[in-house]
Amino acid sequence: MPHIQQLESHVADLIAAGEVVERPASVVKELVENAVDAGSSAVVVEIRRGGMGMIRVTDNGCGIAPEELPTAFLRHATSKLRTEEDLGKIGTLGFRGEALAAISAVSRVDILTRQTGTTEGAALHLEGGVPGAVEPAGAPEGTTITVRDLFYNTPARLKFMRKDSAETAAVNGLMQHLALSHPDISFKFIKDGVEALLTPGDGKLDSAVYAALGRDFARGLVPVSGSGGDITVSGFVTAPLMGRGSRSMQVFFVNGRFIKSQLLTAALEEGYRNQIMKGKFPGCVLSVTLPVTAVDVNVHPAKTQVKFAREHDVFDAVYHTVLDALGKTSAPAAAPAQEARLPAASRQDFFQTMDAKTFRQGGAKPAPQPAAPARPAWNTELRAPARVADSGQTSFYQTKRSESAAQGALGRAPASVTSPPDTQQSSPPAPSCNKGALGRP
Repeated sequence: MPHIQQLESHVADLIAAGEVVERPASVVKELVENAVDAGSSAVVVEIRRGGMGMIRVTDNGCGIAPEELPTAFLRHATSKLRTEEDLGKIGTLGFRGEALAAISAVSRVDILTRQTGTTEGAALHLEGGVPGAVEPAGAPEGTTITVRDLFYNTPARLKFMRKDSAETAAVNGLMQHLALSHPDISFKFIKDGVEALLTPGDGKLDSAVYAALGRDFARGLVPVSGSGGDITVSGFVTAPLMGRGSRSMQVFFVNGRFIKSQLLTAALEEGYRNQIMKGKFPGCVLSVTLPVTAVDVNVHPAKTQVKFAREHDVFDAVYHTVLDALGKTSAPAAAPAQEARLPAASRQDFFQTMDAKTFRQGGAKPAPQPAAPARPAWNTELRAPARVADSGQTSFYQTKRSESAAQGALGRAPASVTSPPDTQQSSPPAPSCNKGALGRP
């Protein structure tokens, strides 16, 4: 039987890094969340070769003190928690103190930082989690972290990385979500020297949606806003006629954190019941705000899942907010003037519908009275000039019965076209249902 022994710290760090750093997008997520927590108003993310070659995140936040730089890369070192009571009221995106330690353990890291209000910055280089000496350096206010050669010392993880294009797409999708979750921050994303995303950071969600998800998606959105108790729901949903082929355009945020939630997805789609085509899915950018004590964000290593203390209340808040917004957009508009002159027995009355609110108030319309069938405007009798439907003109096509063909097995007369007579045509006779005139037995 093998002996039990404690792992070396380096091996333990590599194992811990595997839980936090899954791919280049994981690195970008952790670094950008730290930038947001630092109070930044502008964040620039640059990658090369899908992030496997280089990842650089620059912010204009509060910066890090030079003497605290080595401590920042130790496991469980954080500025966001102090006591165990703080775990029940987490209001920041990062809190575990594992991101920088995990990233530096599987890459080569350079950090350049300067605190707000100071005149000199500091720089630090780490390789495989081992820090060098802190050196003074000139730097703008904020922090710049450069990550190179990701997974260079963990070939077991390196061989499972996908193509550069796939890793780039993953980082691009992540940047879209981060930009939507914080419209008050200007995000810029550069991939292989080409700018792929730039948001204005004006605090308007519709501006962020337009920049991140494109014009076509932004044009078909319906604004939603509602609250119940201490739960607030706001954002945009797609109109029922703009259903998507998948759920890929459903974006949810809880207290500014992008999450994946089956509960929120079910509440959203329940609001579209009987309003969207079967096989189609609604899109959305929905933000749910509730007290930090009512949600547990410490249930997943990647922090993409949360647990609600009152799931039923959250479901109802999202469902009713979406349902009310769709009800307002589906309210019937005022009838045009020309439609008001239609007869009371018009066939259009039979197909009139009403919204859910009118139905609940007992506003059902009485069934329409049966009307006498309208007489046809065309002539079915042979040898008579026919009128064109809904027209006062007489058709120049006249049928002529052939007596020789009348003796055929079917008893029908082949039609021939003759020129219209020069004399004035008389009014067509009334419609006839004489079967003999049609040459039928």
